[in-house]
Amino acid sequence: MLLSINPENPQPRQIRKVAEVLRAGGVIAYPTDTIYGIGCDIFNKKGVKKIYQIKNRDPRKPFSFICADLADVANYAQVSNFAFKIMKRQLPGPYTFVLEATRIVPDLLLTRQRTVGIRIPNDAITLAIVRELGHPLVTTSANLSGEEPVHDPLTIEEEMGRQLELVVDGGIRMGDPSTVISLVNDQVEVLRQGSGDISWLQG
Repeated sequence: MLLSINPENPQPRQIRKVAEVLRAGGVIAYPTDTIYGIGCDIFNKKGVKKIYQIKNRDPRKPFSFICADLADVANYAQVSNFAFKIMKRQLPGPYTFVLEATRIVPDLLLTRQRTVGIRIPNDAITLAIVRELGHPLVTTSANLSGEEPVHDPLTIEEEMGRQLELVVDGGIRMGDPSTVISLVNDQVEVLRQGSGDISWLQG
């Protein structure tokens, strides 16, 4: 099912519909500030496993997730003063920051090193969904592993709609995946260069 939402002023009624689908265990496609993602409530184990199946992804490669704000991040990751200062400057934005996880994070979303990737995208629809849901949202690109991300929600509906409970239409998103930066042990390491500018790292 395709559900259109205004990307600048998301309609509260539509956002509530999306949250209801997620609370019922649904898997959705949704826009971010870079590309479209596929996700579910991070505490929905069946949903997370379903996303692995949809993506045909190695279960040893955990997904990142989206938090509503920095205060929310502190519930799921160990944020040092060093990491907080960086994240406060760069978020919301097209970055995934890797941090040590807290105990609340489900094992399915942890690396062997017990780290997690966390995003706060600069996207009104995504953040409204996460706030309404009350939990972080799993995030992974809307494509099969190894294939190019899909930018058009109509294409996602055509190609993956049968495997999803909902496709949120927030318009076409032509970005690249987020830039992934590790801040573990207060050491900055770029793990993947994507949409986010990293010139500030040289400053």
